[in-house]
Amino acid sequence: MGIEDAGEALYLAGARDFFVATVDEGVTLRLYAPEARIFVLSGIWPGTERRFFDNDLVPVISSDEQFAFWMAVLADYGDYPCALHVDTGFNRLGLHIDDAIALADDVSRPASFAPVLVMSHLACGDDPSHLMNRQQLESFRKVTAAYEGIDSSLAASAGIFLGEDYHFDLTRPGIALYGGEAVCGVTNPMRPVATTEARIIQVRTVKAGETVSYGRALQLHRDSRLAIVSAGYADGYMRSQSSGGVPLRQAVPQGGQGFIAGHKVPVAGRITMDLTIFDVTDLPENAVRAGDYVELFGKNMALDDVARAAGTIGYEILTSMGLRHERRYVAEE
Repeated sequence: MGIEDAGEALYLAGARDFFVATVDEGVTLRLYAPEARIFVLSGIWPGTERRFFDNDLVPVISSDEQFAFWMAVLADYGDYPCALHVDTGFNRLGLHIDDAIALADDVSRPASFAPVLVMSHLACGDDPSHLMNRQQLESFRKVTAAYEGIDSSLAASAGIFLGEDYHFDLTRPGIALYGGEAVCGVTNPMRPVATTEARIIQVRTVKAGETVSYGRALQLHRDSRLAIVSAGYADGYMRSQSSGGVPLRQAVPQGGQGFIAGHKVPVAGRITMDLTIFDVTDLPENAVRAGDYVELFGKNMALDDVARAAGTIGYEILTSMGLRHERRYVAEE
């Protein structure tokens, strides 16, 4: 969405704790969130120390190797805050829970190791009925008890909707802020804030029996009007939304749709690198012309409906929007 504008908007709205994936993102965000705590989820590695210190970034320590390196850094640079990521069953990043608890109780632990946050992440938060949510909650409670007095965080967007038991001191909303579904099959009560549109370059008339796009994946059964739109999979409009020639997609066999002139219109044939074809035959002839814009997702084309048509999730659709998109931001005064 744009770390500069989104970060500044959230900061001005009152957010004072941010989580970014990389140190580069943290350095950029610092310019727009001057008083915030900025946690770097990928942690710290040799050669990045000065960027953390110079930009007041907080590394998230997630492994024995990172912990050992962090101890060496503190020996050279002195005390500095960090966060501790503990694995409570996800088996992705994080110290083993037994090791984390032992570290908390280790009287020989260096005094310079002073985490300001302990955190974990839910594996099945998007399924409120899944037993693993409660199992991870109980495991995380053991961690927070060992690190009493230190802020704790378990819930991202999906976890927030599980209820207050999962909130602890700090929550980490992500996809929900942008209007995407965080819980499977449950509409996000937050309104969508992102709309993506692409310009129609040409509207062409094609005879019944002719085929459309690569591989002749679509054969037309009637005379048709096709709108050729200037966005394709290089822009994050995924090829898997094609109306044909995608054998692995099953959930939405007919493929994706766009929205124009008050109507949803189907993708015609395969989506290509820079162009997508929409069938606008059912719209009045004067309703669509070159230069108009088709909505790819937004208030009329729900993000997660588009994602399902592509056989994926809203997260991937949002994070796939490339640099070729011109971003326009609308903010309240």
